[in-house]
Amino acid sequence: MTRPAAFLDRDGVINIDHGYVSRWEDFEYVPGAVDALRRLQAAGYALVIVTNQSGVARGYYDEPAVHALHDALRQDLAEQGVTLAAIEHCPHLPDALVARYARDCDCRKPAPGMILRSAQALGIDLAGSLMFGDKASDVEAGRLAGVGRSVLLATNADPAAAKGEAAEFTSLADAVGALLDV
Repeated sequence: MTRPAAFLDRDGVINIDHGYVSRWEDFEYVPGAVDALRRLQAAGYALVIVTNQSGVARGYYDEPAVHALHDALRQDLAEQGVTLAAIEHCPHLPDALVARYARDCDCRKPAPGMILRSAQALGIDLAGSLMFGDKASDVEAGRLAGVGRSVLLATNADPAAAKGEAAEFTSLADAVGALLDV
């Protein structure tokens, strides 16, 4: 049996993007994000975070730091009634400073690898799923994976990062409200 998922970028969608957030002490939710996650979960969507973490490849922090932050995030959300089905991250960057992460891969968005792997592992109906992101690369990853609807949010601090695409909503909370209240 398959179910739909809400695939979510992390930085700029769930948490405020302060630039390479790698410690729980620096993690700050975007206003309304937790309630939006709760609403998606209640509507039957599996919640899957898919996040590029090039800070690893740049040498700003290591993968254990990413895992520690994600463990803290899972625990905090669970205490607020939100269960994450999966968190996928891509540590790669073609011109990385840390040699073992210097490569083109199928997981760095806009490539769809993180979405496709989690969909297969969790039995996700991609056509019935949603992708939420604050960059054009998030929307493109959703499209390439066959996600039913990808939504560009205007939460990114750099409007030019959307590469000419018009943001549909100002935040995850606005998007979820509009999509679920139809």
